[in-house]
Amino acid sequence: MPRDTGRKLIAQNKRARYDYHIDETWEAGMVLMGTEVKALRAGRASLADGYAHVMDGEVWLENVHIPEYTQGTWTNHAPRRRRKLLLHRREIGKIIAKSSEPGWTLIPLALYFKDGKAKVEIGLARGKKAYDKRQAIAKREADREMQKAAAARFRRR
Repeated sequence: MPRDTGRKLIAQNKRARYDYHIDETWEAGMVLMGTEVKALRAGRASLADGYAHVMDGEVWLENVHIPEYTQGTWTNHAPRRRRKLLLHRREIGKIIAKSSEPGWTLIPLALYFKDGKAKVEIGLARGKKAYDKRQAIAKREADREMQKAAAARFRRR
């Protein structure tokens, strides 16, 4: 049987890009239990309340909800348990240096399988103000209007 190749998206935190300015992103592996991998392969996870932090020189993912595997037994996992992220030492050093400044936080942006391995994309983020969010909405609506006008003009020809 051929191995899985490419990227299969499981969960995405769309709200994060609306609520935060994303400065830098990293791809990290995760230490998972067998039932967590099976639940992820079923396409079930939520990044809504998740965040990451550095503790004792390691990066941990907290509050990400991976529901229990329905056909699991007593070996099932806790849905919101702490999960260790696998990063290179240099990357962890950069994360420690940047996230230690006030106002910065680490948030999960996407959870996916890449070549058969579960990965999470984490981003260094700073919260947006209310006026930044309004400007983002206005820009998105203006872009939509321009796309509609261009499409209508193209159809008339």
